[in-house]
Amino acid sequence: MESSTGELVSALNSYWQAFIVKLPAIALGLLVLMLTLWLAGRLSAALLKPIGYLSSSPLLRSVSQRALSLIFILFALYVFLKLSGLTEFAVAIMSGTGVLGLILGFAFRDIAENMIASLLLTVQRPFRIDDVVQINNYTGVVQKVTTRATTLVDFDGNHIQIPNAVIYKGTIKNLTANPKMRGQFTLGIGYDADCQQAQRLALQLIGEHPNVLKEPEPLVLVDELGSATVNIKVYFWINVENTSVIKMASVLMRDLVELFTAKGISMPDDAREVIFPQGVPVTMVNNPEQVSEQKEPVKQSPVSEPKAVAEKRTAAHDDVSSENDDIRRQAEEARAPEQGANILS
Repeated sequence: MESSTGELVSALNSYWQAFIVKLPAIALGLLVLMLTLWLAGRLSAALLKPIGYLSSSPLLRSVSQRALSLIFILFALYVFLKLSGLTEFAVAIMSGTGVLGLILGFAFRDIAENMIASLLLTVQRPFRIDDVVQINNYTGVVQKVTTRATTLVDFDGNHIQIPNAVIYKGTIKNLTANPKMRGQFTLGIGYDADCQQAQRLALQLIGEHPNVLKEPEPLVLVDELGSATVNIKVYFWINVENTSVIKMASVLMRDLVELFTAKGISMPDDAREVIFPQGVPVTMVNNPEQVSEQKEPVKQSPVSEPKAVAEKRTAAHDDVSSENDDIRRQAEEARAPEQGANILS
């Protein structure tokens, strides 16, 4: 028992003596590491400054500066471990085969993936700040792009953060890259109606609206034959920067319903309405003897010619303005959920 205690004390004493001998080297290595951590950013920025003209992208400069800083820090860590007598551990760290390297690799895999994706997005630029985009199932205005995620403000005012790796591997639909957008809707008219007349009236009304573009020209086509209606599909083009496609479709549908009603073009219900083209004669009977008498059918009074719907519904009465600017203002006024720097200019 005394022999074992003596060996333990002797071993601890030898370790302590070795630590005392190594203490100056450990202190020097620690000093080198601390100085490197403090100066890595400044030193990497100074080294990259002469070649900064090669790219104006802030993300490329940021990633390059961070990569160079990481190299300096790893080298300083290697020097510290080497001076501390942990040569094998230092080699394992530098070669990336150590357990710590594997743990860090798994821990920072998503971070590295998002950073690389943000770098590729900055180089390819599928969208810019304030663009209205649809990413997978999310639609909104691009508010901010950092090295981790992209922030959208949707049309309900909600902030949506999407990881850059998901964006890069997903489907991106830029709704403002081309300001011209096509809207469409369907109206059903009765089988007793004149399809060509309905098409001409609809095309004339749509073409007269000041917010509908003349080029590409609008189209009114027979789409399908329903159970009770002939379905007519209307296509029109607008500039999404000043006109809302859903508001414009609402206004055109309302005006077409009024126009078709005034022109006597029926729009029957698909399930409940039955059309009698010649009308249904009704005779009031005062006594039973008059039942057998032949009465002239009641004639429908002709529908008076109304003024053009385009004159009655002018652009001044209809708000078809685009919501894009409103959402952009909301994005500017809202608090950014993430404090990282915006990497898209």
